[in-house]
Amino acid sequence: MKTTCSILLASAALLGTACQQPKEAPSFRLENYGDTVAVLVTSPTKYILLPVQEDQPEAVVRLNTGNEVEDVWMDVRLARDTVDYYVPFKLGEGQTARIDILNLPQEAVALNLLQLSDTFDKSNREYYRPAYHFTPAYGWMNDPNGMTYLNGEYHLFYQYNPYGSKWGNMHWGHAVSSDMIHWTELDPAIARDNYGQIFSGSSYIARLPKGAEGTDPFKADILLPGNGTEGDFIASYYTSDNGKLERALQEQQSFAISTDGGRTYRKYGAPVLKSDGRRDFRDPKLFWNEQRNEWGMIVSADNEMQFYGSKNLRDWTYVSAFGDGYGVQPRQFECPDFFSLPLEGQKDKWVMIVNVNPGFWFGGSGSEYFTGSFDGNQFKCDNKKETVKWLDWGKDHYAAVTFSCEPQGRVISMPWMSNWQYANDLPTRQYRSQMGMARELFAFVSGNDTYVGQRPVAEMLSLLKPAQTETLANGIQLTEADKPLCIDLDMKNGTSFTLANPEGEKVVFTAAEGRITMNRQQSGIIPTQDFPVDTWAPVAQLCGKQDSYHLQLWIDKCSIEMFVDGGKAVMTNLVYPHSPYNTLKGEGISNIKVSEIAL
Repeated sequence: MKTTCSILLASAALLGTACQQPKEAPSFRLENYGDTVAVLVTSPTKYILLPVQEDQPEAVVRLNTGNEVEDVWMDVRLARDTVDYYVPFKLGEGQTARIDILNLPQEAVALNLLQLSDTFDKSNREYYRPAYHFTPAYGWMNDPNGMTYLNGEYHLFYQYNPYGSKWGNMHWGHAVSSDMIHWTELDPAIARDNYGQIFSGSSYIARLPKGAEGTDPFKADILLPGNGTEGDFIASYYTSDNGKLERALQEQQSFAISTDGGRTYRKYGAPVLKSDGRRDFRDPKLFWNEQRNEWGMIVSADNEMQFYGSKNLRDWTYVSAFGDGYGVQPRQFECPDFFSLPLEGQKDKWVMIVNVNPGFWFGGSGSEYFTGSFDGNQFKCDNKKETVKWLDWGKDHYAAVTFSCEPQGRVISMPWMSNWQYANDLPTRQYRSQMGMARELFAFVSGNDTYVGQRPVAEMLSLLKPAQTETLANGIQLTEADKPLCIDLDMKNGTSFTLANPEGEKVVFTAAEGRITMNRQQSGIIPTQDFPVDTWAPVAQLCGKQDSYHLQLWIDKCSIEMFVDGGKAVMTNLVYPHSPYNTLKGEGISNIKVSEIAL
C-alpha cells in the first residue's frame, strides 16, 4: 500500500488528479478573548449568515484577516432574544476564516444560531414590494448617490446597509438600467472603510486629455469631462464619515474611480477635501463649470452650500458660498444638486436643489430649491431670502438629485421615497425604502416667478396601455387594481374624490382654496403618528387659477405619485393598504382614463 500510494502521489504530481486529500467539511467554533468572541471557521463557505433582531443595540463584527489597517468593523443588530431575519457576511477565500464580535452578551441567541452557507435567499418575501420602483433585494436603502450614464447604462448608486434593514454601515449600493425602470442590482460598489462610512455623493464621466493616455488618473494634472469614447471612466466623490474623529472633522470628501462601469472602484486613499471646522460638511455634487473651464463641486456645509473648483479632481480651491439665511428656517442643508434648465423666451435658469432635514413644510425631510443665475463663481438667487420653493409637496420625497451625462441632455431626477420622521419604521423587514420614479425636470413661469416642475420620463409613459374598468354610479371599479395603474382625470375646484378598497381604507383628494390635498389618514397601515399628515400643493400659485385641474396618479403597491397639469405641482406619498384600492368615486371628476403600467 505504501508503494502504491507513492506511485499515486507521483502520478498526482504529474496529473494533479489522484490521491488528493478530501476537503474538510465547513465548521466553526467559538472562542472568547476578553470582550471579543471569535468565530473560527474551517473550510469556509461563501457566507456566514448573521441573525438580526432590529430592536436591539448594534454589536460590531469584522472579518479578521490580521491586517489592522484594512479590516473594517461593521455594525450589526445581532439577535439577543429572537431572530427577525438573517443577513449574509462574506468570509473571504482562505482555508480558514476568523470573525470577531464585540458588544454582544455571551448569552445572546445569535451566537447559537450562526449558519454557514454558500447561498443567501434573495427571493421576495414582502407584500409591499413595489412593481416599478427600485428596491434592494434586502437591507436598508436611503439617498440616491452618484447617478450617471455611461455606455448604455444608467447607474444608480445609493446609501446602503447590507447588514440590516435599518440605517447604518453606509456603503454605496449599485444598480444599472437601460431605461430607469427595469433595474439590475449589482454588488455594493464602494464599501465602508476605516476612513469612515460611505455617505452620499455624486459621479461624473471623466477622461484623460489627449496625449496623457496611460497616465494614472490619480496623478494626472488635468482631467476632462468624458466624451463617450474608449478610456472614459466614472469619477465619484462621497463623504467619508468617521465617527472616531471630533465632530468638526468627522466629515471629509473622498475620491474614487471605476474603469469597469462601476462594478469595482479604486479609492484615492485618504480624503482630499476637509471641513473648515463646520459640524456638517457632506454630500459633494460634481459638475463641469464651463465658465471657469474646470470641475466644480458643491458641498453642503451646515446651513449653506460651498462651491469649489479643480482641474484634476484632486486639488480643490474654495470659490464661494450661498444659502446663509435663505429658504425655510430652521433647517439643515443636505444632498445638493446644481444644474441649468432652459426657460422659454429667457436665458437658462440655474437651479440649486437643497434637501433639508428637518424643516419640510409638512414635517421631517423635503426637497427645497432655488432658481437664479451663475457666473461661474457665484450663484445669485432670484428671490428674497424668505422665499420657499418645494420641488415636491408630498411627505415622501427626499434627497432628490439628478443623473449626470444624460445622453439626451435631459435633467432627470430621482428621489428617495421616504421621510426621516419614520423611515426606519416602515412596515417591511426584508428591505426598507424605495426610490421614486425617474422624473424629467423643467422650468416654467407662473405669475412673476420661476418654478421647477417634474414630469414622468418618456420611458415610463411608453408603458401605459388601457386597463379594464367598470362604471359605478359616481365613479369606476378598477378591475385591474392588483396591478400598478396610472389614472388620468380632470378635477373641478370645490370637489373631492376617493380611492378605496374593500377594507374601507382610502385616500381622499380635495380641490379647494387654490390647493389640492391628499389625505392618507385612513389609507391603511399607519406606521407612526407623523405619517398620516394631510399634504397639499398650492396649485393656483403654480398652475394658475383654473376651474379644473388635470391630475395624473401613478399608483404602485405602496405609493401614489400625483402630477398636476403636466407636473407643475407634484405630490409623492407612501400608502400601505391591506389590499389594493379598487374603486374611484367622487363628484366633479371627468375624462377619467385608467392605464395599466405594462412592465
